[in-house]
Amino acid sequence: MQIELSGLVVSMLILAVGLGFMGYFIGDGLKNMGKPDSEHPATNFIKKEDLPIYFSLDKEEIDDLLDKHPNAPKIILNGTTYYPYKQFLYWLSSAEIYKSSNGHQMDNE
Repeated sequence: MQIELSGLVVSMLILAVGLGFMGYFIGDGLKNMGKPDSEHPATNFIKKEDLPIYFSLDKEEIDDLLDKHPNAPKIILNGTTYYPYKQFLYWLSSAEIYKSSNGHQMDNE
């Protein structure tokens, strides 16, 4: 009888330790939920020919936008131009592209 009781105590102890670890890791995961990992930002690079798909614009509109604004965020690797998605989206939504060449805000047509 003593041996069975000892086995039961060890089993309960292992179960308690396992539940404790499980609670710790779940709690630690919930603590960071909703906060993106700012140390490793994921960057998706888009080729120029794919920009119309991502931004729901015509190819001609993208070409016109890039011709008028050569300062758009881009990276050139091995002769291929890539546009970082998040930076391009931020640039596109900023007021920078809506300023005329003399620095004044452009009026809507």
